[in-house]
Amino acid sequence: MAAAVSAARLCRLAGRNLSSLSVRHRQAVSLPARRCYICASTGNNLQFRLDERTAHSSLDLFKKDTGVIYRMLGMDPSHVPDNPERFREWAVVFGDGKISSGRHYWEVTVKKSQEFRVGVAEAQMSREDCVGTNISSWVFGYAQRKWFAMTRNKMVPVTLVGKPERVGILVDYEAGLLMLVDVEKPRIIHTLRAQFKAPLCPAFGLWDGELLTHSGLEEPEGLK
Repeated sequence: MAAAVSAARLCRLAGRNLSSLSVRHRQAVSLPARRCYICASTGNNLQFRLDERTAHSSLDLFKKDTGVIYRMLGMDPSHVPDNPERFREWAVVFGDGKISSGRHYWEVTVKKSQEFRVGVAEAQMSREDCVGTNISSWVFGYAQRKWFAMTRNKMVPVTLVGKPERVGILVDYEAGLLMLVDVEKPRIIHTLRAQFKAPLCPAFGLWDGELLTHSGLEEPEGLK
């Protein structure tokens, strides 16, 4: 897979909801100052749940909001509470934890999915964008039986044999690093380098199957 892909092909890989029919320039939006994350951690044991207020109408949260299932039909968007925090065009949901310093680790179990993204995004990221397509989000994704790292709408192949059911995500805020972790070894598979300047949230995109988060974990020993 090339480092950058055409806009037409990326429309699918970016995971846009099937009901969306056009691509237009995205502007950042100003979200309410009253955003209310239940967990803000500066240690290594970030614990979070998925924030229903941000979830696209095709995503159904379960297991006390630690898991999410993609439903193709989903809910009628008009029946979902209207608020500026919700993703309405992309099948994305944020975690309710906020990261502004430190080193943090969590794991994700993915079942029956052939297209998903896991990573971080700025808490104030525009809800008009999909994670990985702007300068405010950094993700690792799986699509077309291949792994990739993505930010700024550019995709870089990640060499990984097979598709593990469970992977780890390690964030080092000060160092500007997002790492994909093989939980079996454990070892770092790939590292995305960034300059984090604003509070981050765990971020997830899902276009089939289900995803379960495991937070509040210690970082595995031996990771650099």
